[in-house]
Amino acid sequence: MHNFDLAPLYRATVGFDQVADLLDRVMASDAPQPTYPPYNIEKTDDDAYRITIAVAGFAANDLNVEVKDGALIVSARKSEEDEGRTYLHRGIATRAFERRFQLADHVRVTGAAHADGMLHIDLMREVPEALKPRQITIASGEDVHKDVLDAEKVN
Repeated sequence: MHNFDLAPLYRATVGFDQVADLLDRVMASDAPQPTYPPYNIEKTDDDAYRITIAVAGFAANDLNVEVKDGALIVSARKSEEDEGRTYLHRGIATRAFERRFQLADHVRVTGAAHADGMLHIDLMREVPEALKPRQITIASGEDVHKDVLDAEKVN
């Protein structure tokens, strides 16, 4: 794995600490990434996303979805129903897991649904009005003189 020095990024930018920290975490992670359970991330609209996780064998009450410190954390722990059962072949993995997804700024979870062995988590990016582009009206020469004259009358 390549090692990158992000020190110049810290020296040359202001306010991008989260991006640099995220890059640090991704680059420093030499541990193999978990592949269980499999998942999809899809874009359903301009500002809407859906994460679908295959959770075969888990009931809705075995699953936990929470947002904490800018991360979506999905975890599952199977209840102990299998005691006393003898399996000849066990191909459906129901082992406990925790899967984390780092959320971008202004992305919030709008809902979660469990159906047909799939957990669907819907997300929406909601940009605050203050950060949206806005049109600035340009005053003409006549309007500028009128404002100056009105200001002089007040003083």
